[in-house]
Amino acid sequence: MTMTKRALPFAIIVGVLLCGAEESRACQDHDKFPGRRGPRPRRSDLGGRGPTDEASAASSTDVTYQCTAYSYAPLTAIQNSYPVQWTTATIQPNDTDATSLFGSINATLNSKFPTDLPRGTPAGDFSGVSYSSTDPDCWWTSTLCTTPNASTGLPADITNVPEPMTWGLGFDDGPNCSHNALYDYLLQENLKATMFYIGSNIFDWPLQALRAASDGHQICLHTWSHQYMTALSNEQAFAELYYTRKAVHDLLGVTPQCWRPPYGDVDNRIRTIAQALNLTTIIWSHDTKDDWEANTNGVTPAMIDANYQGIIDMALNGSFNTFGPVVLNHELDNYTMGEFMKYAPAIKSAFKQVVPIATAFNISQPYAESSVTFPTFSQVVSGSSTTPNVAVNVTQGQGAAAAVSAPAGSVTPSKAIRGVGNGGDNGGDGASLAVAAVVL
Repeated sequence: MTMTKRALPFAIIVGVLLCGAEESRACQDHDKFPGRRGPRPRRSDLGGRGPTDEASAASSTDVTYQCTAYSYAPLTAIQNSYPVQWTTATIQPNDTDATSLFGSINATLNSKFPTDLPRGTPAGDFSGVSYSSTDPDCWWTSTLCTTPNASTGLPADITNVPEPMTWGLGFDDGPNCSHNALYDYLLQENLKATMFYIGSNIFDWPLQALRAASDGHQICLHTWSHQYMTALSNEQAFAELYYTRKAVHDLLGVTPQCWRPPYGDVDNRIRTIAQALNLTTIIWSHDTKDDWEANTNGVTPAMIDANYQGIIDMALNGSFNTFGPVVLNHELDNYTMGEFMKYAPAIKSAFKQVVPIATAFNISQPYAESSVTFPTFSQVVSGSSTTPNVAVNVTQGQGAAAAVSAPAGSVTPSKAIRGVGNGGDNGGDGASLAVAAVVL
């Protein structure tokens, strides 16, 4: 084929969600994914004008404060050994570990998938690309394939959760500099989520990434620069995952074992690279559909509302009586985060459980490090534990690790083509004022 737990005060929620309506400086400075709006701040531009540690970064829901650039010593110490932010990743000079590991993976790729080659452009232009209708490479962007042929030795992608009436909660595209209102809400409602983080965003906002880990959310990867992975060379695709995983380890002290391909764009070649890095591929079963695009390209807030309500209605009509959906949500901007907060009460009412992917699959050790444990699904259901036992680097500027443990008494447990971005800008043109009114 040819392809083409305190209630959030009114002032706090309005202050955070007003961003798009007023086009504040914080919104303007943090653009969508490259090519969508003006320049974003670079690490070289940062001077200690904002938060200084994870606690201070989490202390305010003022958008300007949250999105004020800051310096972070542990990042400064390592950044020269990483790819340039928001560029296609490649193996860095003198990185012998990455070179050696890639050499082994590349040999496997050339042996097993000699005809599965890059196609299209990293920006998602597949016009003129010819691809067999038999789908030999299980290419999601072409056929929505999520189950590779058994001969490949690759497992099926995760697309839903095995627990009935359970919403698999996750957010793409973080960390967002202005995410405190969302993270405060999740904390207030005792909700944990799977956060699919972009490596370049982690480097832009390391303290915000630290908050996710210390709050007990599951961290997964969303590549270094959020591009179409099947368009990249073997080395580039490897580096996009390798350096994002390394960034999480170096700055947060944990090594993720899961990832989500941007735009869902994955095939057997890319799955093999991920598998060699011990990364489970997670897609989704249900999409909030274009929440990032509200008030542009004919997408209205009413359409986004209908998408959320449609998934809720499926729970109410019994569609999820034998499994649970993995739903595509976004930490992209204040509108997308506000939409989830608006519908969260109805989601919690319609579904029996709202949990991160790890918990839904009873993955009690979601990272390579055994020091971090998550509650099992049964522990969440029984109420014996909802809080992971977390050990992350929270010393902000010292580079040493510190422990953040579960509260006393808790049990330590055993194809939509979408744009994306970083920072704090909004889905647009006044939509957030309406969200603020409904959220309250």
